[in-house]
Amino acid sequence: MTLLETTGIAAVSLYGLLSTAYRSVQVLHSRRALESETSELLDEASDLPSVDIIVPSFNEKPHVLSDCLASISNQDYPGVLRFYVVDDGSRNRDAVVAQQTLYASDPRFEFIMLPRNVGKRKAQIAAISQSSGDLILNVDSDTTLAPDVVYKLAKKMRNPTVGAVMGQLIASNQTDTWLTRLIDMEYWLACNEERAAQGRFGAVMCCCGPCAMYRRSSFLMLLDQYETQLYRGKPSDFGEDRHLTILMLSAGFRTEYVPSAIAATVVPDEMGAYLRQQLRWARSTFRDTLLGLHLLPGMNWYLTLDVIGQNAGLLLLGLSLLAGLAQFALTGSVPWWVIATIGSMSLIRCAVAAYRARQIRFLAFSLHTLVNIFLLFPLKAYALCTLSNSDWLSRGSGANVSVAVRK
Repeated sequence: MTLLETTGIAAVSLYGLLSTAYRSVQVLHSRRALESETSELLDEASDLPSVDIIVPSFNEKPHVLSDCLASISNQDYPGVLRFYVVDDGSRNRDAVVAQQTLYASDPRFEFIMLPRNVGKRKAQIAAISQSSGDLILNVDSDTTLAPDVVYKLAKKMRNPTVGAVMGQLIASNQTDTWLTRLIDMEYWLACNEERAAQGRFGAVMCCCGPCAMYRRSSFLMLLDQYETQLYRGKPSDFGEDRHLTILMLSAGFRTEYVPSAIAATVVPDEMGAYLRQQLRWARSTFRDTLLGLHLLPGMNWYLTLDVIGQNAGLLLLGLSLLAGLAQFALTGSVPWWVIATIGSMSLIRCAVAAYRARQIRFLAFSLHTLVNIFLLFPLKAYALCTLSNSDWLSRGSGANVSVAVRK
């Protein structure tokens, strides 16, 4: 047995053991969290707080923005609602103007037109500076909410120790391509395994941007840190949802997950757009994981396992893949143990997901393993080597704006 073969077998075996332990505990905690959520929603809410819904928009497709605003205006919420639609210097501003005309008779709506593109974070702050609700719900302009989302999220926020809460994300365009179908299943796993397990301990590590609610008093307390995030002395404008979540946890607030609050968001239907999105998310994840490491000693041991499982597991997987490729290139022998271990673990995870979701389609998610190995793993390695790069890749960043919008 060669050194490369030994290295590959050892690395993938350690990866298998770590991943099996991590995923097993994750599924256990996520199931318990989802079961407790079902019973919690049977209670009736009273004294509902006022809610401001903020929708930043930049070059959004007219029909997508229309669907988003229709979904927020039709919320079944007996409390006070106000809507702030912020156009972030769009080139197709006529689409926003058309919506402004459509909702001109609805006193709950306010439209804010920024003279130039300043980025999502500052667009949110422009609305926050004009709002006054007890709770703030950030909604992406390509997202539509189920009618009961505000009610269910606001109900979770009745606990004064909760600073932020997110709903479950699904892909509104899941049937468009094979990629959107995979992403929709990826969202289900991310929400109903990862977020659900973290939420059981009040420490969801990222309340996702398409649908995340915050306590206004907590948000204002962290506003300066949120607005002026730097990484190695440079402004950092993407990954605002993960950064704000880490700030909430650092300030001592709980962050929660409500699986029954469904938000449908448009996901990339082409590989290029998907990889650019994943690169931004990878950089944000690496940056804010480092920022949040100091929180782990005061949290449940599972959160430490969660960080180790996601990051050490990635390193072990990378080492086993590199050793396997080198073994094949130099000796011509196929690294069967590496292939069999990764393949079997992927099939088992998909089978468990299919059983939990009661949907046979999750067996096809094993195809995502190929995307993960050949595309996402090299991309994450590149992201780790370029953490100082704050380019949005898909649009101009507002990072160079010298004067904050709220001023």
